[in-house]
Amino acid sequence: MHAKYDFGPENGERIVYVREVPVADLPEEIRSQAMGLDTLYAVCDENGERLALVKDRRMAFILARQNDMAPVSVH
Repeated sequence: MHAKYDFGPENGERIVYVREVPVADLPEEIRSQAMGLDTLYAVCDENGERLALVKDRRMAFILARQNDMAPVSVH
């Protein structure tokens, strides 16, 4: 079947991915600013480029939504 389907206009939201990042895997400059945390959360674009690091998952989702992005968890 080769029927075309109109999915309507794009909603304009960019999908970003939220994932845990062990502080031990980060450069020393960032580890020194982690204030004793073992894990940070990265907000990444579709190519895996890290856009932001935040202290918890909730904050990562809030940050993404405040910037008109659609956050999705990555395991």
